[in-house]
Amino acid sequence: MANRFVLNETSYHGAGAIKDIATEAKGRGFKKAFVCSDPDLIKFGVTKKVIDVLEGAGLDYEIYSNIKPNPTIENVQTGVEAFKKSGADYLIAIGGGSSMDTAKGIGIVIANPEFEDIRSLEGVAPTKNKSVPIFAVPTTAGTAAEVTINYVITDVEKNRKMVCVDPKDIPVVAFVDPEMMSSMPKGLTAATGMDALTHAIEGYITAGAWELSDMFHLKAIEIISRSLRNAVANTPEGRADMALGQYVAGMGFSNVGLGIVHSMAHPLGALYDTPHGVANAIILPTVMEYNAPATGEKYREIARAMGVQGVDNMTQEEYRKAAIDAVRKLSEDVGIPADLKAIVKEEDIPFLAQSAYDDACRPGNPRETSVEEIAELYKSLI
Repeated sequence: MANRFVLNETSYHGAGAIKDIATEAKGRGFKKAFVCSDPDLIKFGVTKKVIDVLEGAGLDYEIYSNIKPNPTIENVQTGVEAFKKSGADYLIAIGGGSSMDTAKGIGIVIANPEFEDIRSLEGVAPTKNKSVPIFAVPTTAGTAAEVTINYVITDVEKNRKMVCVDPKDIPVVAFVDPEMMSSMPKGLTAATGMDALTHAIEGYITAGAWELSDMFHLKAIEIISRSLRNAVANTPEGRADMALGQYVAGMGFSNVGLGIVHSMAHPLGALYDTPHGVANAIILPTVMEYNAPATGEKYREIARAMGVQGVDNMTQEEYRKAAIDAVRKLSEDVGIPADLKAIVKEEDIPFLAQSAYDDACRPGNPRETSVEEIAELYKSLI
């Protein structure tokens, strides 16, 4: 069977990349942008950086900000109605995964109105038409939603996150500008950065991994491992490296899938509104230990990419431990909690475990699992 690989048509990287939004919009003949951005980014003037570019070029726009940190079905549906009334012909998503996931949902439903219930988009939906064109401007270095074919929408009624996978939703242009990320607080920088590392590690060991995806994931692990601490310290070099590292991770995992770290993190976001990156970071080392028997020699390369010395002289047990320890140390250094004690209620574990097992990311896990084993993993973290 052939391996499919889907990437953006175009991407711009580096300080000042957002200036090219005007060039791309005019070159594509677009007339009016529907700008999706969350209230905090608008409040703190981050969204204004892009608005200034649009206004400077004489480009029309309308802002949509009914977007929650874990976007809901309602956020997408009200966005669809607002888009219809706006007269816009393309979307600009400014933010982290929440803004981009909302924009993807809107763009897909506008082009495929038969999916307006949103729930029918879960998994791999049989959409026929490409999304309304999306320009993606990340303000966090973590989700890589600007280069992925995935988006996640919360079903509030069922307390669960729906993972939607659709190559028709990928943004046509990504503008990866580290200056758009410079105002991120330390905690958010750490959480989104560990989310990116989780993408790279899970993507590298997932069941669907192959040589092309491995290339992206190993490079992403290397870049993120050397730069996340500096990004948390808000150095320009750290910010620039993380902007690139998370994007490279996205190029890989979008095409091969993830595993049960994400499966276990998604219900925490749905039930407790736990920040996605924090959930991933806490769960990652424990699941790495669980998955180790099914990973062959891959942990040696993870350890090497994370800067561990002497891996070629280590036994399999030693390099696997070294890789897991390196992840734990990085997580600790950037201030991530060590466990889920302050988050998970023991009585919720059966629901969490079943939700994680049913999650679209679970089949990609390199080790076969069960609801019972996932429940034990949750219990080990509280």
